[in-house]
Amino acid sequence: MYKKITTGIKERVEKIVGQGNVIFDPEMMLNYSHDEFSLSEIARMPELVVKPKKTEEIQEIMHLANEEMIPVTPRGGATGLCGGCVPFCGGMVLSLENMNQIIEIDLNNQMAVVEAGVLLSDFYSAVEEAGLFFHPHPGEESAMIGGLIATNAGGSRAVKYGVIRNHVRGLKVVLPMGSVIYPGGKLMKSSTGYNLLNLFIGSEGTLGIITQATIQLMPPSQVTRSLIIPYDELESAIETVPLLMRRKILPMAVEFIEREVIQIAEDFLREKWPCSQGKTYLLIILDASSKEEIDSLSERVAGICLENGALDVFVADSPEKQRQVLDIRSKIYEALKANVVEILDIAVPRAEIAAHVKKVYEVSLKYGIWLPTYGHAADGNVHTHIMKARLEKGNIIPLAEKEWREKTDKVREELYQDCMNRGGVISGEHGIGIVKKPYLLYALGEDEIRLMKGIKQLFDPNHILNPGKIFD
Repeated sequence: MYKKITTGIKERVEKIVGQGNVIFDPEMMLNYSHDEFSLSEIARMPELVVKPKKTEEIQEIMHLANEEMIPVTPRGGATGLCGGCVPFCGGMVLSLENMNQIIEIDLNNQMAVVEAGVLLSDFYSAVEEAGLFFHPHPGEESAMIGGLIATNAGGSRAVKYGVIRNHVRGLKVVLPMGSVIYPGGKLMKSSTGYNLLNLFIGSEGTLGIITQATIQLMPPSQVTRSLIIPYDELESAIETVPLLMRRKILPMAVEFIEREVIQIAEDFLREKWPCSQGKTYLLIILDASSKEEIDSLSERVAGICLENGALDVFVADSPEKQRQVLDIRSKIYEALKANVVEILDIAVPRAEIAAHVKKVYEVSLKYGIWLPTYGHAADGNVHTHIMKARLEKGNIIPLAEKEWREKTDKVREELYQDCMNRGGVISGEHGIGIVKKPYLLYALGEDEIRLMKGIKQLFDPNHILNPGKIFD
């Protein structure tokens, strides 16, 4: 149904954005054919890459794309893990990298107005310089704001401060047919019609191209502290989390991580985790308004953990120690990536985490495949890595390709089925993209998918924008 990009169409695109903002050399377009998903087989080459500098240029590009039936794939920092920005149907990749201006940091309303191509690292720096704070921490700071919003990214601090959705107040969006809308604004509340703002957040670039966002900021926490708590058993560690909540303690973040995974990340980064006891850890990050308050909170948390089988409690309270701990945690996927087939992104009710992780162990033994698992213990988001290897006495033993491919499908299906049985979903923060598309029915009913397809048809009748993602 789509047409190829001709010399005439390329020239029209160059006229819109300028020759320097169009790439059509195959070697230079390679970087725009994939995201961070580990298997190169999902990559697709675009026919052309366009890098607009303003919303009006994107409008013209979308008018042209509809007129000529050219698919358009929006692209941010390409840090995704499920092929969401891969040009599945070829055509044109629309990179937001040149739209990278922080337009305003509004101190009175504690909000920032930024273009979609702003890097998360640059955003953090600008917000901190203004004396404010942006609480979500999705992990990879080379991600762009537009991509974070398009996938409703989460991260470790979601348990207390929510995911990206909880911080986006307004958007500027180019619709697939080329018009522009401005859902939301510098508002704290609105009951004015359907919530189109939330419809675009997490829609993976299939309903519109986000070009600008208004984001809620907050004052920074006065004091933060990281507790590293070793356990001999993963179940004891995870079962501690509901106890914290029942005692009315709400940490900024609670992560569970296995020792074997930490060791690989230590070797990869050449940095040391604060302790070597136990087989698994809870990483609990607390914030408070004073040293006295955080001391009291830390004592309460430590007491509950020790009650539930913790071996000790280690404190990282200096900025350098906290940075080191978070650096090791955030680089785990990168350290494992050479042997990863896929990183699952299952989310279950947090009371179900321990039982789901037990199922992961059972499946690992059943199929003889290494399934290192860690995740966000207080919000139910579990990251199981399906590996091209098995683990024997701490040694990584590679599997033959035929073997790991056969096992991967079986492992994925068993874990998704367990997820569904526990009232979970197949993606908590990474999105569906291409990779998870065949499994959407594991989490959503046919009526829900039918409604989603109807929304897509209404917004994008020619199926021009990011086709092939979420569902066919």
